[in-house]
Amino acid sequence: MTPERFGALYWLVAATAAAWLLYLLDPVLTPFLAAGILAYILQPLVARSARWRFMSRTSATALVMVLLFAAMVALLLILLPLLRYESDMLVTRLPELLDVVRQRLLPLLEQYFGIAVQWDAATFKELLSEHWQNAGGVPASLLPWLSSGGATLVAVAMNLLLIPLVMFYLLRDWPQLLERVGAIIPRRWHAKTVEIAAEVDVVLAEFLRGQLSVMVLMSMFYALALLLTGMQFALPIGIVSGMLVFVPYLGAIIGLTLATMVAVTQFDSFTGMLLVWGVFAAGQLLEGVVVTPKLVGDRIGLHPLGVIFALLAFGQLFGFFGVLLALPISAMLLVGLRHFKGWYLTSAFYRK
Repeated sequence: MTPERFGALYWLVAATAAAWLLYLLDPVLTPFLAAGILAYILQPLVARSARWRFMSRTSATALVMVLLFAAMVALLLILLPLLRYESDMLVTRLPELLDVVRQRLLPLLEQYFGIAVQWDAATFKELLSEHWQNAGGVPASLLPWLSSGGATLVAVAMNLLLIPLVMFYLLRDWPQLLERVGAIIPRRWHAKTVEIAAEVDVVLAEFLRGQLSVMVLMSMFYALALLLTGMQFALPIGIVSGMLVFVPYLGAIIGLTLATMVAVTQFDSFTGMLLVWGVFAAGQLLEGVVVTPKLVGDRIGLHPLGVIFALLAFGQLFGFFGVLLALPISAMLLVGLRHFKGWYLTSAFYRK
């Protein structure tokens, strides 16, 4: 076996072993992966802050993390009071809403779908009495679930505490980590690897800028559209819904939940609620088919159809995290394909 083939076989075996090890350590690596993504996003800001004369790398890292924490607290301060207020309003109007369901919704179900539902206090009392004895075993059946759920909550809490710790050290030691990684790359591949890594970095930066543009545009859309429906709290709900679009479904779920609660407590007819739901349906269609493919796809050099295909394919293969990472991974693969195309067009196989 020639040295070249032995080297290629060595790296193939090493890559396979590393992939298998990563698969086995998946539960442990989740906080490290999340911290690495956040550190990569915040690293340029830390690097710029560290250029100030009075600011060391450690101080810049601490400052950026404090600002990030403050932004998260500000978001919670916007959401929690709104959620509490609307919950209180919903509880206050619950009897009125039940009357609306009984007087308006149930007749429509019976008229158009032939579904007859008996709605009176006696029926609910009978159902409650019938199933009351069975309800006695519920606490006992819930105990195993609470036990396993408690362990899960502890694990989630530990991960949440571990993420900022890992992120701090990654941000502080980022230049040294890059030097150590560069030092172990074979010298004959070093220049090409650095070139590809630099292109990937540029593409990912463009992806982040495009995603930021999507967040701003969708915030404006949701806020303006909800204002046109006459809904209260349209501005904060619209901004929150738009800013969370970078996490698949999260922005729509939180925004739709808050908007539905407001609509239920504000509007006296179903027309207002239908308008609010229509805003979020249109927002999802606009963001998924037009805004993201155009603003993000154009920046990373991916055709709009390619963006849609990547989101669907990665979502099918890897679920929620697949949709979340579909575009940045596609951008990195695109860089690799461009270099492979350049090598292929200059190869003897193509020329012959």
